[in-house]
Amino acid sequence: MLSSYAEADSDGLRRCPVCRRVERPFERAIAYGGYDGGLRELIHLLKYNGVRPAAKVLGRMLAEAWTALEAEFDQAALERGLFDQQPLLIVPVPLYKSRRGQRGFNQAELIARAAVTVYPMRERMQLAPEILRRTRDTHSQIGLTSHQRRLNLRGAFAVTRAAEVTGRDVILVDDVYTTGATATECARVLRRAGARRVWVATVARTLKLATQYAEIGPELDEADDPVSEGILAKAVGS
Repeated sequence: MLSSYAEADSDGLRRCPVCRRVERPFERAIAYGGYDGGLRELIHLLKYNGVRPAAKVLGRMLAEAWTALEAEFDQAALERGLFDQQPLLIVPVPLYKSRRGQRGFNQAELIARAAVTVYPMRERMQLAPEILRRTRDTHSQIGLTSHQRRLNLRGAFAVTRAAEVTGRDVILVDDVYTTGATATECARVLRRAGARRVWVATVARTLKLATQYAEIGPELDEADDPVSEGILAKAVGS
């Protein structure tokens, strides 16, 4: 929020007065960069063209974005105490079974798996792709108001094994953060199942100027753009 009416929270994020009165089910949402340019093309290669090697590149980006949360991970571990040092649960946002069947994979799971593999402190992470399940198919979110998006997603997710979530800290992973409706609903379900904390981590975020004004990770400028660096061509040729 760039408006003069927005105030900074204790974590430094700026929100409007209405949003400040709404308790978020997740601690913070971070992303590697903006959903445009080469990053957008790379995500589309994975999702719509089935170029699976692109997931490895996106996974490295996600792992880099996780570093922005390391201080919070350390604080959470300190609060849990010496005898409760379970790894962070990495939970990909699931696809409905028919859509996953058509696509052949869940892009969020592939990206999360790749990120765990390259993250320097991978022993702190535990991939849990089956913890969260999409219980019904949902309509496209395009063109819906924020209220309609929430209604569209309400009841669309469920935790399959609540005992494995209770008392755990969770990183919810997806490819793109748009309005936050999906992340909010997934985090709400995880918290109701007993999760202590939930962070949201995505490769890209659609908010304009997000890479400059929100704490979502490194900027994606020309020097870091996957296309200009040849990463996109490498992913296609792998």
